[in-house]
Amino acid sequence: MVGGGEGAFIGGVHRMAARLDGHWDVVAGSFHSDPQKSVAFGLSQGLEADRAYADFRTMAASEAKRADRIDAVSIVTPNSTHHAIAREFLLAGIPVICDKPMTTTLRHAEDLAAIARDTGLPFILTHNYSGYPMARQARAMIEAGELGEIRIVQVEYAQDWLATDQTGNKQADWRGDPSKAGPGGALGDIATHAFQLVEFVTGLKTETISADLSTFVAGRKVDDNVSVLLRFGGASKGMLWASQVATGSANGLKLRVFGDKGGIEWAQETPETLLFTPIGEQQRIIRRGGAGVSKMATLATRIPGGHPEGYLEGFAQIYSDAAELVRAHKEKRSPSLCSLQAPGIADGVRGVKFIEAAIASSTNNGAWTSI
Repeated sequence: MVGGGEGAFIGGVHRMAARLDGHWDVVAGSFHSDPQKSVAFGLSQGLEADRAYADFRTMAASEAKRADRIDAVSIVTPNSTHHAIAREFLLAGIPVICDKPMTTTLRHAEDLAAIARDTGLPFILTHNYSGYPMARQARAMIEAGELGEIRIVQVEYAQDWLATDQTGNKQADWRGDPSKAGPGGALGDIATHAFQLVEFVTGLKTETISADLSTFVAGRKVDDNVSVLLRFGGASKGMLWASQVATGSANGLKLRVFGDKGGIEWAQETPETLLFTPIGEQQRIIRRGGAGVSKMATLATRIPGGHPEGYLEGFAQIYSDAAELVRAHKEKRSPSLCSLQAPGIADGVRGVKFIEAAIASSTNNGAWTSI
């Protein structure tokens, strides 16, 4: 792991999720930009002294030479550092698991995509919500034509933790600093999750967008509210709203898809159920682990229905998919179909294109802008 040291929320989440299904363990790391703090944290995690590294470049070079080298690196640092770290490990021949957004510029995203293509190494992006069983159920139903032709897609991701000035909060400080987070605030932090979920579930590719980015908290240097109209080509259209100033909202990621044969609705805060309404019929509740769910949803399920699965399990599914992709690469075989649903380098490039197009559109009074 690179990043995720003391006080880093997401590092602990990644470590728990990676270990959950028994595929991964953390055996090496560079956890902090301060060399002494990095080594100290690594030792506190039980790492061997020679694998608690002072910096990521030393780690990449050293691990590449070891007979028991790491199978992959997990990058959980602020956005602005993703490119340099991922590039270092890819060139050292080590697969990458990276937090989103993949980079802060399209040039850097395309550079990583070119290296991943040339090396053939697995590159997994941790859009964890696409690991939820019922998100995969929704995808399977749309692929099977149960909704018919998609007409409208609505997605929202509402939080309130930045509704007031959070200066002094470590997580808020770097997310509000364009030099670390990149040019997008809520746009890069949560709107990219919503955007990826739309394309993952529906199979549609967004062609053009019209965006309005707002900053409601005085003194904040990045956006904290995002409204975007989506055009997918043909008759399909969509709307995306992401906000970190939506008072009373905790982690309100919600997706609704409406076709000419039916509609579905799924919410991350109630992840065990998917609502399905065939046109002209009563609404149905599809439960994780219940009868009639798809093969892909079943493969992403760990415990019987009625025993709730959620955030950590969704993350764990991405790590399980990553394990299968890495093993298949090492064994020179085709990976399982389930693992191919894991977000990858192409999703990373799409996310950065979305960020840049949204900023360009908003700057130009909402002009329709191509992705």
